[in-house]
Amino acid sequence: MDLTFTLPLALLALTIEAAVGYPLGLLRRIGHPVVWFGAVIDFLDRHLNSERDDMEKRRRNGVIALIILLVPVIFLTAFVTRLVGQTLLGLLVLSIVAASLPAQRSLASHVRAVADGLDVNVDAGREAVSHVVGRDVASLDEAGVARAAIESLAENFSDGIAAPVFWIALFGLPGGAVYKAINTADSMIGHRTPRYEAFGWASARLDDVVNWPASRIAAGLIIAAAYVMRGADANAARRAVARDPNKHASPNAGWPEAAMAGALGLQLGGRRIYDGVLVDDAFMGDGRRDPDTGDIRRALSLYRRALILQWIAVLGLTILAALIAID
Repeated sequence: MDLTFTLPLALLALTIEAAVGYPLGLLRRIGHPVVWFGAVIDFLDRHLNSERDDMEKRRRNGVIALIILLVPVIFLTAFVTRLVGQTLLGLLVLSIVAASLPAQRSLASHVRAVADGLDVNVDAGREAVSHVVGRDVASLDEAGVARAAIESLAENFSDGIAAPVFWIALFGLPGGAVYKAINTADSMIGHRTPRYEAFGWASARLDDVVNWPASRIAAGLIIAAAYVMRGADANAARRAVARDPNKHASPNAGWPEAAMAGALGLQLGGRRIYDGVLVDDAFMGDGRRDPDTGDIRRALSLYRRALILQWIAVLGLTILAALIAID
């Protein structure tokens, strides 16, 4: 697809979502793409992931489920793209649809709610953070809740914002929508639990592949944001990114989390429990292990600067593509 069309599409999608988010009225009337993908995945999970089947069949069914999910997304978004055409009106229509894919505003809102909850008590913080992390939160103390919120902010900056923007910029609406479907599948069934280790294998592995570029981009943006934020340490962020990402169980999540840890003078990672399963990662960063609400708000400030830098970068690439096309 033509970069002189897909780059402005990514830029407009970011701008629209930053300005208005996903309208609540629209959410109530028709839902959200993630909700639609989730409903399909839940249906496929219930009908194709039988505990009576052996692991090989469940893994094969997981591949089939992923194909069933992705093929309609590819054809529908490609059809809509072709229908509206690469015109100014088509760009506007597609950008409004594509604005549903990054989640700049909602991520900030959910993480801010964790800080507000912790200002009340740790139980309110646990309740708020349960909406943004998949780990078990019942045993988290105040520092554990704050750490979970900051880690989620860093990871979701990568896979909830940088990644869909990257794939929209390359392949337009189909690229962003297919990415979002894969990422939703991974979040629902890509877990190393008895039920999903085989069935979710394909979703988890494909999600690792499609998140590889954005995780590195997100880390770079966080480092760059640290240079323009008073109190953040860009050099420590660079050192953490050079040293620590491979300490994370995920091949991608460690990159933005290490950058965030270094920039804020924290240690992130460590032991976490998902559905009763212990994940014992090493810590990333070499600062404090006891973040608090102030650190959550510092992380949000760093995040906002990274968003601005991302927007500027996409704008610059859009202008560059246009100049090359003119030549």
